[in-house]
Amino acid sequence: MLTVTTVNVNGIRAAAKKGFVPWLAETAAEVLCLQEVRAEPAQIPAEVREPEGWHTVHAPAEAKGRAGVSLYTRREPDAVRIGFGSAEFDASGRYVEADLPGVTVASLYLPSGEVGTERQDEKERFLKEFLPYLTELRARAAADGREVLVCGDWNIAHQEADLKNWKANRKKSGFLPEERAWLTDVLSETSGGYVDVVRALHPDTAGPYSWWSYRGRAFDTDAGWRIDYHVSTPGLARRATKAFVERAESYDTRWSDHAPVTVVYGD
Repeated sequence: MLTVTTVNVNGIRAAAKKGFVPWLAETAAEVLCLQEVRAEPAQIPAEVREPEGWHTVHAPAEAKGRAGVSLYTRREPDAVRIGFGSAEFDASGRYVEADLPGVTVASLYLPSGEVGTERQDEKERFLKEFLPYLTELRARAAADGREVLVCGDWNIAHQEADLKNWKANRKKSGFLPEERAWLTDVLSETSGGYVDVVRALHPDTAGPYSWWSYRGRAFDTDAGWRIDYHVSTPGLARRATKAFVERAESYDTRWSDHAPVTVVYGD
């Protein structure tokens, strides 16, 4: 069995003050993928940077206070790699992967974008570079008899079922036709060859959402987005037995605007 959790912490120092530390102490996950850490390792409290019982790797962004991804594993990885061979993005705190027995696990923080701005241009450049890498990674892993699992904040809601107010967001970054088509390619048997694990286990469900804006009453009315994914090779996806979002009980008990997304993979 392998239990994997992914969560965008929306600033690990802030999350540590709001409840992340007790959550970390209680989680049953054996692998934890964090995004939007927004801190250099030296700035992270010691009990979060290197908690007892975990092996950690932190990949901060060159731009201070932005992005940043981390991987926590119960066992020491056989190998760790930061970035995916991109001259533009390898120092931007957006991708880290580790080899564990039989599986390569990655933490991804895909650019969020904003229509009509350089941020959207950056997102489009990332998408263009990242799909070929995902295809290469799957082929390389298959040659080694390994599965692949890329967890994180993909910042794209793939289908109408993946956000509550989809009609109002058709021209917004995160639900643009070209972004959704790109994710379709990732999940296509003839292109990326990957599987959206949570959707495969919950095919006819609205959501389950994993992000709710802090503005308005989005959390209280469950007006959320499902943008935090477990994307895996088909062999590992078939082993998934349970997937759930660890949604906070109330608005004031949240330690991020995202909720942890957990999947249990069987033998």
